[in-house]
Order: sequence, then C-alpha cells, then structure tokens
Amino acid sequence: MADNSVTVVGNLVEDPELRFIPSGVAVASLRVAVNRRWRNRNTNEWEDDTSFFTATCWQEMAENVSESLQKGSRVIINGRLQQRSWETKEGERRSIVEIRVEEIGPSLRWATASVTRTPRRGGDNWGGGKPAARPPGPVARESYGPDEAPF
Repeated sequence: MADNSVTVVGNLVEDPELRFIPSGVAVASLRVAVNRRWRNRNTNEWEDDTSFFTATCWQEMAENVSESLQKGSRVIINGRLQQRSWETKEGERRSIVEIRVEEIGPSLRWATASVTRTPRRGGDNWGGGKPAARPPGPVARESYGPDEAPF
C-alpha cells in the first residue's frame, strides 16, 4: 500500500478560518505559501517561485490552530493529500487537492514559541470513552547488577 504523506513548511497567507459543520465538529481551513529560491546558472541571478496550498484540520486541532496561529505565522505541516470533488450551482464539476493536517506547529527557525497544553475532553479524538491509564513508573531497587544502570 502506498504511503500518502507530505510535509510543507511555509507561511500562513491569512488567519485560519474556523467553522463548525452541522454536527458541531470544528474544521479549520488554512492557506500556506511556500517560497522557493534558487540561483539561475545561466544568468547567475536569484529567482523565486511561490506555491500556495490549502490545508484543513479537524476537531480540537482545528480549535487550537485558530487560537494559536495567525496570518504570517511560519508553520510546519505534516499530513496527507486528499482530493475533494463537488458540483457548482451551474452544474460544473470541480475538484481540489488539499492537505489533510495530521500534525502542525510553528517553525522555530526564526521565532520562539510558548506551548500550553490544552486539557483533554474525555477520551481519544475519535469517540469519547475514558483516557488510557498512565503506565506505572519505574520502581527503584536496592541493588543493581554489574551490567545494569540505576535508571
């Protein structure tokens, strides 16, 4: 099975757009500009190219993104490509390829960030239920063997 994974580093073109679908689930839409710069071997001058990508994230991540990021933020997005199709009111078929965000964060190459953990809303991201129990920590012993470290 082929892996459909993409990582994009770029700047947000506008503030994330947060909305809620009829079932109440949050979705945030992002537009990211990715700049590429290279030296033309023939003219020995710098050339630039900018690509624009649309990305979407869902549920708690969507809310966190809309609260944490704004236009101009440099971000690192990891996700998968997803094609979406629809029909316009005039009956024309349209489609777009978007990035379905699996992880997103600020780039710390030219900036600093402060991270605040949000409380869990009960269970995993997919269905409610109890959060997984935390495994027990290591237990200290009185003595260690010659090949064992005390940690």
